[in-house]
Amino acid sequence: MSPANFVLQRATALIMAPLVIAHLILIIAAVQGGLTGEEILARTRGSLGWGVFYGLFVLAAAVHAGIGLQTILREWTNLAKQPVTIASHGFMVLLIVLGGRAVYAVIA
Repeated sequence: MSPANFVLQRATALIMAPLVIAHLILIIAAVQGGLTGEEILARTRGSLGWGVFYGLFVLAAAVHAGIGLQTILREWTNLAKQPVTIASHGFMVLLIVLGGRAVYAVIA
């Protein structure tokens, strides 16, 4: 793993840790509070704060997963560097697009 990827992997983990904890606490509180999915979405509509929260979550998770996939493919396969890089970056972009659509659906 390159030094840049090492730093990015650790930085995204540091970003995601509190976001995951906050997300789980929010889910538990909402479910225990008896909120339905429709009620939760009604509360998140148009919220810049939720958009930033989950947008950052998606970006950090996509970068973290992409670097992890790249590392696994390099260690476990005999693929050349270029196909591994293309596959991992493609996966990262896919996660950003799909996650971005989910964030948009939550706040729009």
